Amino acid sequence: MTQTAAEKLTSVAHQHSVIHSTFSIERTYPQSPARVFFAHANEAMKRRWLAEGEGWTVNKFTLDFRVGGSEISRFRYLDGPEITYDAIIQDIIPDQRIVFAYRMTVGPNPISVSRSTVELVPAGSGTRLIYTEQGAYFDDADAPKNREHGSRELLEKLAEELRQPK
Repeated sequence: MTQTAAEKLTSVAHQHSVIHSTFSIERTYPQSPARVFFAHANEAMKRRWLAEGEGWTVNKFTLDFRVGGSEISRFRYLDGPEITYDAIIQDIIPDQRIVFAYRMTVGPNPISVSRSTVELVPAGSGTRLIYTEQGAYFDDADAPKNREHGSRELLEKLAEELRQPK
């Protein structure tokens, strides 16, 4: 007898395991560090590239971009469970660095807690972005590779947002 996806999720949720993992992604954008930084600091721009997309419903998105400030998202994909993203900004150096810690849940289940760093380095007339995430991922051995894949997709959405006129 095979388990359904819901039964597998329930089974995994009761295992209470944690996987620690770190990954880094480097991406170069033709825009200046100031423009890439602004796309992280501006609530409307960040909502577009971080939370919106085909099939996604955004129930809440707020950004208080300052050290000690928060970023809160509530969204869902199609008819799936609500996903939460609660971040606290730990460090900001304008046009150079953003450090934040965040927690995610799917429905009532916590899935991860991470610390992330966005570094912006001038690269000619553009920017080399280095995104590093150090995470504790709960109850899913594939979570670190899935998070890295999702982060790469978000950095592609950032590139699309940066191509839009100011």
